[in-house]
Amino acid sequence: MFKFFFRYFHDIEIAIESIVSNKLKSMLTALGIIFGVAAVIAMLAIGRGAKQEIMDQMKMVGVNNILINPIIQEASTSGSEDSEKQTKKFSRGLSMLDVEAIYETLPSVKRISPEISFNSVAMMNGVKYTAKLVGVSNDYFHLYNLPLVHGTFFNEYQEKNGIQVCIIGANIRAKFFSKVDPLGQYIKFNGIWLKVIGVLQKTNVSLTGFEEKGVNVYNDNIYIPIQTMLLRFQNRALVNTKLVSEASSNMMIMGGPGGMGGMGRVIVSSSDASNVETNYNQLDRIVVQVNETEQLNPSTEILSRMLTRRHSNVKDFEITVPELLLKQQERTKDIFNIVLGVIASISLLVGGIGIMNIMYASVMERIKEIGTRMAIGAKKMDIVVQFLAEAVLISVIGGFIGIFLGVIMAKLIEQVSGIMTIVSFFSIFIAFGVSAAVGVIFGYRPAKNASEKDPIESLRYE
Repeated sequence: MFKFFFRYFHDIEIAIESIVSNKLKSMLTALGIIFGVAAVIAMLAIGRGAKQEIMDQMKMVGVNNILINPIIQEASTSGSEDSEKQTKKFSRGLSMLDVEAIYETLPSVKRISPEISFNSVAMMNGVKYTAKLVGVSNDYFHLYNLPLVHGTFFNEYQEKNGIQVCIIGANIRAKFFSKVDPLGQYIKFNGIWLKVIGVLQKTNVSLTGFEEKGVNVYNDNIYIPIQTMLLRFQNRALVNTKLVSEASSNMMIMGGPGGMGGMGRVIVSSSDASNVETNYNQLDRIVVQVNETEQLNPSTEILSRMLTRRHSNVKDFEITVPELLLKQQERTKDIFNIVLGVIASISLLVGGIGIMNIMYASVMERIKEIGTRMAIGAKKMDIVVQFLAEAVLISVIGGFIGIFLGVIMAKLIEQVSGIMTIVSFFSIFIAFGVSAAVGVIFGYRPAKNASEKDPIESLRYE
């Protein structure tokens, strides 16, 4: 390599002088390469960012999770639906009994967590903040990969006896405990005091489109044991249509045990009173995790049959597998990124053709120079190296500028549109390698054509 460089150093030097003496022409020649490389880097950055975002979302929705959500019908006064409503009374809806049945019946289950949630106001020292209270089991935090930054998860005694403890999200901590250690402090939610025993790590992953499927932003949530939720806050299994019709707004109803837990009180707000008749489900969601990805589809089918049978053939639930939805979304984005990459690569091809055209024109302009060099002893290889070096240098310089421009474009796209972009060393290497290859491929033919000129005819050329 070094021998080649020193042997043809003078030819490369002539190529550099030609580029420097024709700066504008050289820059215009390199424009196709500049924008082509910039487009390739920006597109690869968007594709890599989209892939990373999908991976983060998969981590947040949990690996191998199956979500079981109730189908809540809107109240209807039409006579044609009266018989349907009568039929639905035979279904108890999603309940803790379903959780027990799934765990005992389905061998592929690794973890399972029931979930009950509702929005209300959290309060401490006169400061109010709208938050979501979520009743879960300890498995929930493993299902959704929610690590603690402080404190501990619920222990067996707290879960079994419905102790008034909670684990808070990052935004709850920032709102109420920005200057003090939250562990051991008490926070009031819907009139009931809860002791803080843990703080979750903050998450910034966007999960737009999955909220209705059971995936939410965890930073604004307050988590309590599921039994605490059933005993202290909300247990729809204790509320029937007659009680709701007689209840007034914000009235407390004292009720007995409904299959799980002991005596407790149920708070019925005006919004609850209007929809309990249709939302008879004790649970808002059941999250099931299976051992292997291959078990997702067969487990989903088994769950559907089992729950349909348990609910007296009433289809009042839906089963979703977020991981499969995300993988389908990932495949769609991959296809989209390939299309974008091909479109961006076309500009590199156009840039290479532009270099070839300019180099052909340059050969025609410098025929006398070629003839003079060959007349004083230059070999064909010297002429090839001179023009090939000129094409490669223009392409490589355009590649460097394109890399710089592509990185800026990727950052601007992220800032303006909010789309995650990741510029990797691999994409830079590929873009630079392609730009150099374009210079060699499209520069060789004009260089070869220049070396084949007859010296005598070249000297006579006007």
